[in-house]
Amino acid sequence: MLDEVYPQLSAVAIGRGVATGELSAAEVIEAALRRIALVDDTVRAFREVWADEARATAREIDRRRSSLPLAGVPVALKGTEGTTSEQAQRLVAAGCVPVGLTSTPGPGTDWQTWGWTDRGPTLNPWDHELVPGGSSAGSAVAVATSMVPLATGSDGAGSIRIPAAWCGVLGLKLGNGRVPARDRAGLNAGGAFARHPEDLTAYFEAVVGPVPVVGKPLRVMWSEDLGFATTSPEVAAAARDELNRLVAKGVLEVVPGEVELADPASVWTSLREGGGDSRSLNDERLRRIFETVELIATPTTPNRAHGHDGPGETYSVALTWAFNLSGHPAISMPAGLLDGVPTALQLVAAHENEAALLMVVRN
Repeated sequence: MLDEVYPQLSAVAIGRGVATGELSAAEVIEAALRRIALVDDTVRAFREVWADEARATAREIDRRRSSLPLAGVPVALKGTEGTTSEQAQRLVAAGCVPVGLTSTPGPGTDWQTWGWTDRGPTLNPWDHELVPGGSSAGSAVAVATSMVPLATGSDGAGSIRIPAAWCGVLGLKLGNGRVPARDRAGLNAGGAFARHPEDLTAYFEAVVGPVPVVGKPLRVMWSEDLGFATTSPEVAAAARDELNRLVAKGVLEVVPGEVELADPASVWTSLREGGGDSRSLNDERLRRIFETVELIATPTTPNRAHGHDGPGETYSVALTWAFNLSGHPAISMPAGLLDGVPTALQLVAAHENEAALLMVVRN
């Protein structure tokens, strides 16, 4: 039965199988719906599941014998975007089948690293006492628990990268402007979650276009704090260990240097609240760095995943939101476990160089 292998299938493998007739879109969607029914009552990743609509779409894909690159691939859509976002529409055009809306934070807290459903909060699949990260909480959990191989997110301060880090999956934030921003400040960038690196490449090709070839090794500059954050030593060590692994494989080459940025907190907040435009805060510093290297590496978050009572005084976005102001693409990739819960390495690339990020995670 497909149920036994479905949790391991990549989006690329599903699309290839449907295109060749080895799989039918209808049977893939049934496997996804059974997986959701089995798992989601525990972790609460979905706000809505669209079983009837997904079945109808899958049947139509099979009827047309679609050879689209992502034909029949179950995709979860972030609850604040749904089918109206540009990236969702482009994924559907590439053959993806939306199976439901995922959770995002509800009212009641200033911090946004959690998800809300009418059944209760979304739970971190690695430890239910912890939040999954947010605001794309449900999308990260849906991918981490193999309910879907691919899910959309949006990232205005770290809302893809943080849940990717704490749920142990890949999370790509596109460069600003790749898809239309869905906030008036223009801080919010589209992106996606996946378990398999090739699926992020397929997402990018469907949403943006062809991925240029990038050679290796790529030069990278490391910073555990960007010059202002207070990063937990064990979180920094885990991220640095993952960076060292990539260096040992010949994927990256560390270039000595300091990444000293200005803390974006006040500027980001002012922009989000409709204040003056100072988004160029760190632009000149970053321009100089990217003249020397292709990538900046940091821990994705300065802290571990926190409990449902909140992060305390820690800003979980401290290492991510500067790159929403600057508009650079970034990715979170798993960097092992700390006491059984994932932590992650963040890589940031020059403008319009998502290809560098995608090359690294494929290696």
